[in-house]
Amino acid sequence: MILIRPSTPQDLPALFVIWKEAVSATHSFLTESDIAFYAEQVRDSYLPSQSFWVAVDSEGHPTGFMGMTGPKIDALFVHPSNHGQGIGRALVDHAASLEAGLLVDVNEQNEGACSFYGKLGFRQIGRSDLDDSGKPFPILKLERLAPANEKGR
Repeated sequence: MILIRPSTPQDLPALFVIWKEAVSATHSFLTESDIAFYAEQVRDSYLPSQSFWVAVDSEGHPTGFMGMTGPKIDALFVHPSNHGQGIGRALVDHAASLEAGLLVDVNEQNEGACSFYGKLGFRQIGRSDLDDSGKPFPILKLERLAPANEKGR
């Protein structure tokens, strides 16, 4: 069983390492300077200003995390050494327990993430040629509708 808990300020260094290692492993379309650009924003602005759901191992060490705003998954990252262990699926399942339907934006060039979300029932509802920073990394807008028996919780 994968334990998921709210983040604490003490988690921030580990969450940054997870983000950086995951991006380096899965975003082959980014250059080192692109990663450095985003890393500064993530470390200095995003992580300290948000709350996250954190997946932890049996010793309580973070292995992945997810940020949400309402039904939108803003961020979902799993340390590469923990890929394929069900952590990402557990985080999405946790999100679904909180919101009836889910939204997520994913880099079109991140084929692994596109496949992951597709297997979990997400479907494309839109596309943007630029990411939120105005860089030319296309974003797919995905949605997963709640099962009929879960609507209107």
